[in-house]
Amino acid sequence: MDEKIRHIAVIGIGSGDPDQLTLEAVKAMRRTDVFFVLEKGPEKSALTRLRRNMIDEHASGAHRIVEAEDPWRDRARSEAGGYTEAVHDWRRRRADICERLIREELEPGRRGAFLVWGDPSLYDSTLAVLEDVTARGKVTFSYDVIPGISSVSALAARHRTGLNQVGRPIHITPGRRLAETVGNDDGDIVVMLDVHESFQHFATEGVWIYWGAYIGTPDEILISGPLEDVADEIRRVRAAARAEHGWIMDTYLLRLVSDEVSSAVSSAR
Repeated sequence: MDEKIRHIAVIGIGSGDPDQLTLEAVKAMRRTDVFFVLEKGPEKSALTRLRRNMIDEHASGAHRIVEAEDPWRDRARSEAGGYTEAVHDWRRRRADICERLIREELEPGRRGAFLVWGDPSLYDSTLAVLEDVTARGKVTFSYDVIPGISSVSALAARHRTGLNQVGRPIHITPGRRLAETVGNDDGDIVVMLDVHESFQHFATEGVWIYWGAYIGTPDEILISGPLEDVADEIRRVRAAARAEHGWIMDTYLLRLVSDEVSSAVSSAR
């Protein structure tokens, strides 16, 4: 590494279970001089503690942890139809913070790191934010990406199922776009961050759901079964969990199955 260039590692740390850290992630953490942690408020303080615990266990040598408050996102604007604009605005303000942290807290020739939940390449803004900071040209740095275990992979593993069926594709979508797939039987569907519980608008006959929340954390919840049988249970459990924790992150897999497959899976549960 050029001694005059700052370097950033974007490290995927899995969906919450400390044991999901890969050896590559651990090695990258041991090389890190400064860890950047964006706080998400008191409701999600448990996520910050998990990051700190990982750093305490795996970081080595002289290192620092620099914290900053993650900017709020205008969710009211998102709900009113301005989702894309709200996300771009949030990312721009996030880039302002990251630019300042890298410029002021990381000396040239040193290594910094962002610990990213799951995999940085799936449903995360860190890479887009760093690209924005790089394009501004106000601070020079290189960066690389260490993949992690995503909530999608962890969900399938926890339910002891594969994401794909033979010869069929997989669709990954946010919950707000699920309605667009109604009537599409070409493959299974992975749904992430479904604020509106959109699965209730999906045709239920012959559909199996594998649902999980807080995957990989001590608060993990798993429910699976025919959608028509477990949809109400998921809604009740989800509402109770959100009330208890103040937030919820959930992921689920919707699968079209034959009667024979449904019977076999039911017997195996």
